[in-house]
Amino acid sequence: MRKVGIIIALIIAILLAGCANENDENNQSTKEENPKAVKETGSQVEHNSQNTEDKQENAQVNKKKVTEQDDSKYTVAENATIVPINKGINKKVVLLTIDDVPDKYALDMAKTLKQLDANAIFFVNGHFLETKEQRDVLKQIHDMGFVIGNHTYSHAKLPDLAVQEQTEEIVKVSDQIEEIIGERPKFFRAPHGMNTDHSKQVAKEEDMIIMNWTYGYDYFAPYQDAKKLTKAMVSGEGPEVEVPYSLLKPGANLLMHDREWTNQALKDIVTGLREKGYEMVDPHTIKTLN
Repeated sequence: MRKVGIIIALIIAILLAGCANENDENNQSTKEENPKAVKETGSQVEHNSQNTEDKQENAQVNKKKVTEQDDSKYTVAENATIVPINKGINKKVVLLTIDDVPDKYALDMAKTLKQLDANAIFFVNGHFLETKEQRDVLKQIHDMGFVIGNHTYSHAKLPDLAVQEQTEEIVKVSDQIEEIIGERPKFFRAPHGMNTDHSKQVAKEEDMIIMNWTYGYDYFAPYQDAKKLTKAMVSGEGPEVEVPYSLLKPGANLLMHDREWTNQALKDIVTGLREKGYEMVDPHTIKTLN
């Protein structure tokens, strides 16, 4: 009887082993017959990993955009004044702008402003960027931290030009600036402040803020003298050109040019405005279209 029990136990063990082997073979067979499923599973893992990386990268880009947007403190009003975006931001500021750059004195003016820790926008005429020396000057001004603006190629009156000529006057300068400093300008100033519907549209397409000015005196003959110009810019008054009242107000947008007398007066202009309690606004904090 004992022998019969041992024989039965051996038979059961053999049957169980056989079933186990059959299951292993079936599992292996399934993997071999459906390698696509295994491959798709691996691809899905890789795809999910890539999606995660893309989401992280997009999050970083969005965070950067938010940070850049948060740096904007001022906006340019239709009357060219500089206006705080939110409460608590200093209203008593002026914006310094210098046109017809780089003619002869722009680099000296940039150095003076740098020493005074005062920023400005340098508006460029393309015909001053024809030589390597001129392009190097603009590059130096930009590398010193100053914002570069577009002031057209030839300083022509835009209303006198055909539509296509207006486009060329504006876009060509943006192309030149980008080639020199690696970025396109964000501000546009029309010569003599004369825009057209077309020039406004081109500026918008180029992601540029149109910027005129609230006052400036250095292009009038009576103020082509450093002392007279300093007095006029600091007081805001130009009685010799029929401005007997002050145009100096919070947010004033001050027009100056690349000229010898303006270069000589620049330090005293900045010092005089500060003594009146005005801060020179950093153009990098002005909200742009882009």
